[in-house]
Amino acid sequence: MQELFNIHKLDIIYGIIVITVILVLRLLTNKLHHWLAKEKQKKFPGEPSRPLNLLKRLLNTLWIVLGLIALTFLIVDESQQNNLADDFKTVLYIGVVLALTVIAATTANMWFKHDIQKKIETEQDPTSFKFLRYVVLVGIYFIGIMLSLLAFPSLKGVAQTALGGAGVMALIAGFAAQEALSNVIGGLFIITFKPFRIGDLIKITDAMVGRVNDITLRHTVIRNFENKMIVIPNAIINKEKLINYDMGELKCCERIEIGISYDSDIDLAKKIMQEECERHPLILDNRTELEVQEGKPIVRTALTQLNDSSMTIRAWTWERNYSDSFQLKIDVLESIKKRFDKEGIEIPFPYRTVVMKKDK
Repeated sequence: MQELFNIHKLDIIYGIIVITVILVLRLLTNKLHHWLAKEKQKKFPGEPSRPLNLLKRLLNTLWIVLGLIALTFLIVDESQQNNLADDFKTVLYIGVVLALTVIAATTANMWFKHDIQKKIETEQDPTSFKFLRYVVLVGIYFIGIMLSLLAFPSLKGVAQTALGGAGVMALIAGFAAQEALSNVIGGLFIITFKPFRIGDLIKITDAMVGRVNDITLRHTVIRNFENKMIVIPNAIINKEKLINYDMGELKCCERIEIGISYDSDIDLAKKIMQEECERHPLILDNRTELEVQEGKPIVRTALTQLNDSSMTIRAWTWERNYSDSFQLKIDVLESIKKRFDKEGIEIPFPYRTVVMKKDK
């Protein structure tokens, strides 16, 4: 036993040193992760720890793989040790590049989030920063992947070409017909021409109405009034005709229409609708000074249509914004119906006369 130990003394010492180094590196990595997570919670409370956890797992895996390669030197022939040394360098290079990529992406992401939050608190438009955040993160990960590919001789040419200006142009030309690129270009158009911004209330179709929550490289996210997220590809939203309720002047005109029967008093129905609309606290007096002097009402009403079994009365009301307009409409419809019932104004509804014939 002593003789065997003397023969392999150096190998045993080498193995113990490698294992010790691996354990020390894992311990230092865990300590560093704990310290970084604690500091991040102090500066950025509530920020998720997924990137730090990913970095911790990446480094711990790297130490284990490097340790196994180092221990493999004990059992391979001298002719294979050069190849093993090259593998060790390759794994170390890829691990360092990936770790630096995660660190750079996490740092950039946290900086953008902090700056976006400051702009929101100071009531500035964060749209451009939110979009630029995605561009920067995609750029960091792209460069990290390309640098990792440089470690493989067979893929080195591809990585060098992609990292060069000509390579980027070639990639763009190759994907020009792809939907992904059209969405990216659509996102750039949205950021450049600003048909809407983060926080704007927009309407694309009757089923897609809500506030813009986010604009990414691929899609735009809006939150509807049911608190559900609607994800719309940028290429599609650029083709649609949309209504932006928060662009320019915010006040809007709401048309409230109710059908009454032909037997009902038109003047009384118009008066009730006018009074109920003007009584609402959200109504906006949009009259000019001349109209006020002439004694014109705040809410204009008129008979707009003669239907088969009803007459349509319309009231034009003005509100400060779309939200006020919606709230006023639902409130006024209820109050007008109650007043119609009291005043004897009939709202017609479909009915059918059935004639029963007796058998002979």
